[in-house]
Amino acid sequence: MSSAELDVRLSDRVAAARPSATGAISELARRLSAEGRSIISLSEGELDFDTPAHVREAAIQGIADGQTRYTDVGGTPALKAAVAAKFARDNHLAYTPAEIIAATGAKQILFNALLATLNPGDEAIVVAPYWVSYTEMARIAGGTPVVITPDAANDFKLTPALLERHLTPNTRWLILNAPCNPSGALYTREEFAALAAVIRRHPRVLVMSDDIYEKLVYEGEFVSFAEAAPDMHARTLTINGVSKSHAMTGWRLGYAGGPAWLVKAMNLLQSQSTSNPSSVSQAAAVAALNGSHDFLDEWRARLRTRRDMALDILQAAAPVLTVRRPPAAFYLFADCRTAIGMRTPSGASLATDADLARYLIEEAGVAVVPGSAFGLEPYLRLTFCIADDRLKLACERIVAACARLTRC
Repeated sequence: MSSAELDVRLSDRVAAARPSATGAISELARRLSAEGRSIISLSEGELDFDTPAHVREAAIQGIADGQTRYTDVGGTPALKAAVAAKFARDNHLAYTPAEIIAATGAKQILFNALLATLNPGDEAIVVAPYWVSYTEMARIAGGTPVVITPDAANDFKLTPALLERHLTPNTRWLILNAPCNPSGALYTREEFAALAAVIRRHPRVLVMSDDIYEKLVYEGEFVSFAEAAPDMHARTLTINGVSKSHAMTGWRLGYAGGPAWLVKAMNLLQSQSTSNPSSVSQAAAVAALNGSHDFLDEWRARLRTRRDMALDILQAAAPVLTVRRPPAAFYLFADCRTAIGMRTPSGASLATDADLARYLIEEAGVAVVPGSAFGLEPYLRLTFCIADDRLKLACERIVAACARLTRC
């Protein structure tokens, strides 16, 4: 049978989804590097630090002990105990084993939760700028993402009045990500409590609290949503993982605490898809959660130094970019509206932030992600979680490339 005779139609849910923009930029960066170009990637959310030694040693010991077989779908008893202890210790949240699930990354937990709860017509509120997969996961799960864009002057943080205006009888989820990827925004206890006061009047609404950047806070204090609003505990899915806190992106291990009915449904979906997360990664995660976190002080200090260095370079010499100082996570979210309408040395006009991102990778050899990927333009997201010298060079290249832009 020829390809022309094959039925190559995709399901409506897949046809409606868009590919990850961060993945596309990373692919382009790798392709240009393979062609011999000097490319510095500021596009990926991945620390350049090594996974802590005690975590790696626990994984090796787990292999030696034979922890290489199937486990319970939602995680081993040891991992669930470590997760429960972490939530109690760090967030003052109490969960039973039936209220905890581990999966192949926090990303899978997010997807499982949406797939388990969204029907056609159901809405998931997403706050822009948002992590690229929230809206696409909601669409694939059969729901409708509703994007709210708060004021930049309020660090893109959702306010009670803005939330109230967007809640409808169809609202099923409010997705909150703090510290935020890409803006680094951090909510206070009082700000979360004020949002909870609105949600309390809408009993159908669930809250997804994505806390994956919890440990990377430089100024201010982290508080989880359910911690700020204890009576919302039964309506909140609190999601976390070890990828950012322990530089374990490749280990693919996320976890969550939430109402037992929801965790049971997510467990069912997981049993029919990926089954349990890697047994070896679970052994490592137990050590990560139960072990010393002293290394984080050094990590945060190094990241803060990198952030401030990058800001100094970009703010002093790149007038086409306006960059705020994020209190958490490891991204700079740069307003680039001044660059829109300018021309490159080749005469091309920059009509969008995507045009500017492409110019920077082709002209400066620096890969960044356009803000349109996060639901807000014109912005650029730049990570500062790479080696100091590479970050400095990347920022200097950006400044030089921006200086070559001219007004039409």
